[in-house]
Amino acid sequence: MKRWIKWAVALVIVLLVAGGVLRALSARKAQQQALASASAARDQGLVELAVTDVVKAQTREVLQGLAVSGSLKAVNSAMVKARVAGELQGLTVREGDFVKAGQLIARIEASEYAARVRQARQQAQSAKAQVDVAQRQYDNNQALVNQGFISKTALDTSLANLNAAQATYSAALAATEIATKSLDDTVLKAPISGQVSQRLAQPGERVGVDARIVEVVDLSRLELEAALSAGDAMEVRVGQRAELQIEGSPQAVSAQVVRINPSAQAGSRSVLVYLSIDNTGSANALPLRQGLFAQGTIGAARASRLSVPVSAVRTDKPAPYVQTVENGQVLDRDVESGARGTAGSEAVVAVKGLAEGALVIRGEIGRLREGTRVRFTPMSATQQASPSANAPAPAKPAP
Repeated sequence: MKRWIKWAVALVIVLLVAGGVLRALSARKAQQQALASASAARDQGLVELAVTDVVKAQTREVLQGLAVSGSLKAVNSAMVKARVAGELQGLTVREGDFVKAGQLIARIEASEYAARVRQARQQAQSAKAQVDVAQRQYDNNQALVNQGFISKTALDTSLANLNAAQATYSAALAATEIATKSLDDTVLKAPISGQVSQRLAQPGERVGVDARIVEVVDLSRLELEAALSAGDAMEVRVGQRAELQIEGSPQAVSAQVVRINPSAQAGSRSVLVYLSIDNTGSANALPLRQGLFAQGTIGAARASRLSVPVSAVRTDKPAPYVQTVENGQVLDRDVESGARGTAGSEAVVAVKGLAEGALVIRGEIGRLREGTRVRFTPMSATQQASPSANAPAPAKPAP
């Protein structure tokens, strides 16, 4: 009996100890949840930005003018096509090869066309013989009519036969010329001097009429075809100078407006403007190529202006504004936009209403609520050395 009481007392003690431990764990968990809730409330509205997500409003040398962009196109280009069908022979030029106007490019197998020329010539000779026979018969009949031996009707018949023979002979001569031209068309020559940009057929291939063989472009004269709005096109005049930045090259290229399309494009109502680029400079000139993308300004003038990237100026309010970071918070600042231009390769706009050095949030970042607290993520040495570190990253809530 006493042993049973001992076990009961021990069980009660164990239960009391377990209850105390559970109450302590529950209190600690509640304390941790309270701390987490307080931290979340403290960090609510905090946004983390990369250093590249902001740009300083600063005075830059802005190249002002009318912005244009487009692809370079050769003024003179030609597509060499097959004029007759047949097997392609002797094509040796490839992309990048230089050719001169009149240079032999390729041939079409010509045995069939040479045989047609011989056939047409023999038919013409036969027709000529018939003309001679009809001419002699007409001369004889005319003499007989003058002597009164035959009637005038027989003379008219011989004249009709002579005219028919002469017509047949003329048709045979025309057929000979057509056959000769077809034979000449088997020889394919370069219509202009330049470089081969495309080779679209292979030797031994059977090609049809108008099949494209090679394309030749003359890179000595290039053009930029730019589409401008109707309002901007009113400010452009033939002879205006422009500075262009060619894709892949830091060196600027000068150009000149040479033509303005008199008609607006259907649908977009844009006007095409053509800028000529001289590509016949010295050996140190840029190796310009057809199809390269170019952008720049027409009527360029340089001026120092307090400016920000064009995309940083927001227009979802009645007045244009930018979002700045001041004292760790996002603030909206109304600005007055001025002239647009380029600073380096970036499109910028002159603004008033900002202080020099103000941190402006880039336009690629979505609009942030005014008053939102901001924290900048420090960049590692690897990110600073990487070119991709300059790309803006989307804003994300701080963890």
